Amino acid sequence: MRHCFTAHQWLPHPIELVFAFFANPQNLAPLMPRWRRVRMEELHLTAPPPRPVREGGLRLRSIAAGEGTRMTISFRPIPFCPLRMPWDAVITEFAWNEHFCDEQAKRGPFAYWKHCHRVKEEVREGRAGTLVTDDLTFEMRVGLLGEAGYWLAAKEQVASLFDYRQKKLAEILARFPLKPASDPASAAEA
Repeated sequence: MRHCFTAHQWLPHPIELVFAFFANPQNLAPLMPRWRRVRMEELHLTAPPPRPVREGGLRLRSIAAGEGTRMTISFRPIPFCPLRMPWDAVITEFAWNEHFCDEQAKRGPFAYWKHCHRVKEEVREGRAGTLVTDDLTFEMRVGLLGEAGYWLAAKEQVASLFDYRQKKLAEILARFPLKPASDPASAAEA
């Protein structure tokens, strides 16, 4: 059975910065709980289309995992576990400053996994920012036993993982020094 999960987070940062941060695969590990010890094992980067530059927008320099990028990460499935679980993923959709989606390929903890990161500009209380929406669709392994695991633990684990990620993301992005886009020599690193 496939399950859906959606999370929303508003950030007081420009859409270019938020999207570039998510699109850089090196930024995955800092968004995960430390006990998981997430590590990038392999990365086969496919360049995305040229980055759009809009009038008054940020000009950023960073790598981005475009459609077709394949990666393998490994992580600890439970605290203090000496074994690492591999997870293969591929970027299946990519549109600058709009969305990108990753899907589990071959190895991973789920029978099916698709995670779409969507961003859109949104003003709140007179302040410009970015609304991040995570749409997740996944299916547990091992049939009924997996379904029981979903209701007993996995459902709560997914929600707590996104809660953690949202807190870390806000902390990390608050440290980015932003320079005016009108200065062509200036650029933020994301």
